Amino acid sequence: MGRRSGEACEQAVNVAVADRQRCMRVGAPWLERLVRRVLAAEGVARAEISLTLVDDRRIGRLHAEWFDDPSPTDVITFPLSDPADDSLAGDIVVSAETARRRAREFGWAARQELAYYVVHGLLHLTGHDDTSPARRRAMRARERGVMRGLGLPVPPRRRPGTRPL
Repeated sequence: MGRRSGEACEQAVNVAVADRQRCMRVGAPWLERLVRRVLAAEGVARAEISLTLVDDRRIGRLHAEWFDDPSPTDVITFPLSDPADDSLAGDIVVSAETARRRAREFGWAARQELAYYVVHGLLHLTGHDDTSPARRRAMRARERGVMRGLGLPVPPRRRPGTRPL
């Protein structure tokens, strides 16, 4: 008996979620669906993605090891794709502790901030970058577009006296 096309597509995108933090409760199935939906929005049909939730201490250690900066950060991506392959591969590490703290600062839910970090990390894996002001603006616009397209609220990034992102 053959597979339905939806089942075949699900098999083409493999998502592994590891929760190594105690700051907030987040279900792995919700994160897996989020990853799959973002990849579909980016036109990615084949992928191997590992998503790990950590606290600030752990992401700070990774940030120090890989970027020579011991401060905690929100998300770190590790592209693992083989240029000869048509499949996307990568690891994404997200600080749930940073998500919880920043969500309070911006006045929205920690789960929404966490979703924003996952979107941001996946966009990095699909080739977007924020290394210059112009690229940062383009990436922020894509983040907002993806989140709107998924029915998620857009990150409230405006601070008093500043222009919206």
